Amino acid sequence: MPTTGNSIRHLSLSVASAFAFVACAPGPQPSGTPGPTRADVAAVDPVRAAAAARGAFPTGWRFEPGEDATFGEHAMVVSVSRYASEAGVEILKAGGNAVDAAVATGFALAVTSPSNGNIGGGGFMTIRLADGRTATLDYRETAPAAASRDMYLGPDGKLTNKSTVGHLASGVPGSVAGMAEALAKYGTMSLAKVMAPALRLAGEGFLVDSNFSSGGQCNRLIAQFGGKELFCPGGQAAQPGTLFRQPDLARTLSMIAAQGPKAFYEGPIADSLVAEEQRGGGIITKADLKNYKPIWRTPVTGNYRGYTLITMPPASSGGVTMNQTLNILEQFAPLPPAGSAAYAHVVAEALRLSFMDRNAKLADPAFAKVPIAELTSKDYAKTLAAQINRNRASKTPAFDPGKEPEHTTHYSVVDAMGNAVGTTTTLNGGYGSGVWVRGGGFFMNNEMDDFAAAPGQPNMFGLVQGEANAIQPGKRMLSAMSPTIVLDPNGQLLMVSGAAGGPTIITATMEVILNVIEHGMTLADAMHAPRLHHQALPDQLDYEQRGLTGAVVDSLKAMGHTVGTRASLATVNSIMRVPGGWHGVGEPRARGVAVGY
Repeated sequence: MPTTGNSIRHLSLSVASAFAFVACAPGPQPSGTPGPTRADVAAVDPVRAAAAARGAFPTGWRFEPGEDATFGEHAMVVSVSRYASEAGVEILKAGGNAVDAAVATGFALAVTSPSNGNIGGGGFMTIRLADGRTATLDYRETAPAAASRDMYLGPDGKLTNKSTVGHLASGVPGSVAGMAEALAKYGTMSLAKVMAPALRLAGEGFLVDSNFSSGGQCNRLIAQFGGKELFCPGGQAAQPGTLFRQPDLARTLSMIAAQGPKAFYEGPIADSLVAEEQRGGGIITKADLKNYKPIWRTPVTGNYRGYTLITMPPASSGGVTMNQTLNILEQFAPLPPAGSAAYAHVVAEALRLSFMDRNAKLADPAFAKVPIAELTSKDYAKTLAAQINRNRASKTPAFDPGKEPEHTTHYSVVDAMGNAVGTTTTLNGGYGSGVWVRGGGFFMNNEMDDFAAAPGQPNMFGLVQGEANAIQPGKRMLSAMSPTIVLDPNGQLLMVSGAAGGPTIITATMEVILNVIEHGMTLADAMHAPRLHHQALPDQLDYEQRGLTGAVVDSLKAMGHTVGTRASLATVNSIMRVPGGWHGVGEPRARGVAVGY
């Protein structure tokens, strides 16, 4: 059975050991005898960890410091769905490794979290094996062969909504090919074995919970397409507590389990997908599906104050942008206390500089020369850090960011051997384009909006991007997904983390990591702490409501920042090594679920 409990109660350390950790200074250790890390200190010294969190948790903030984490002695899975997390643990207990469990979790999410878990979209996977091998897998969607640069522009030259709603909005899905590829290379079980929990959930059904309920999407998006009959019977969302079965999806998953990804890309599922595209004026063809291939890429590896980050390269922007930002912040380390105006200012300025590079220079490396080495170098970070005035905000042109949907989902897995997988997968907007593949039982993505459909104009996330990310046939659209694995200064696995939430994925993932290794927080406090976001365009520093004190906000405005609030920033799911096992924390803002054993 999964276990939960207080982060201190489960630590298998003696009091003497705890005091030995506390006595050591936090931070990266010199070469020679291995020493404790900041994270070790936080794990065994609740007083210090609580003190670190208190300054970042202002009065009136929605969470209290000192919350419990889920503890697992052997292994941990964290996702947005209890059913999906339990599916991963089921495979781990049956002898599977972290990759087996990640694929099981991914297919289960396609059943139990259809607004973002998917087989009609794509994603990225970061793998670090216990023997030290690392890998990143890009199964991002691609533009169909019939796609063209200006396909979403109206007669006035402005963007229409065809990149976000309807059949033209979809890229060629990569999820099925990607998960099957990861399993074939690093898994130990058959596709049918790891898909068994998802097949059971789709065929036998599961009890709807509040995370699953389609809510207002019934009237706004789903009701426009074929999925309304299943998800919105009588115009009402599926209600929590009701048994929900998906026979079409069960049949689709059964074919994939028996025949492999070929069933999706060349067989009857492909026929259903293409027929749906043709009904609505879409352009994905059977040739597009047959030609789709996931790509193994070299991870982006960075170092922040002795800690190693292993994360995604382009076509994800997450790894480059996060490492570039941390390299800039390292020039100011130790950073000001979390929650202070000085901290918010320097983080915002570092993010501004990194996002300016992201939006102009990052793209699918098959279509553009991407200067990864330059952007992630320490020397380049020094030149950027020198541009930051500690007392005054710089300026970038402003755009209206619009509303950011819950579009993506991240899950983290660690097994008993120390293998780790971070996976972020997406449909882009909530329920993607809204298009439902009749007979297939799944939603299609609206990932084409992640291209610079009109270079220089903001997309649905307010991101203003350049020609490098313009639409081209076969191209992978730039992403913010940032599945990240962190090693401590001794090279041991420390964390697995990642997020959903458009460009806030990058900032939220980075902030959780900073909270642990820079501010000495427990994982639970690092996840509950208020978050910030700046993406250069629009020129606005956003913070979560009540996440900064009035005095701090006033100070930031006096520095020249335009300041805005959001109800919440991103959905993070994380795992961290602690003495005696693992802590898992699902996103408290979205009821994420950690399951360990």
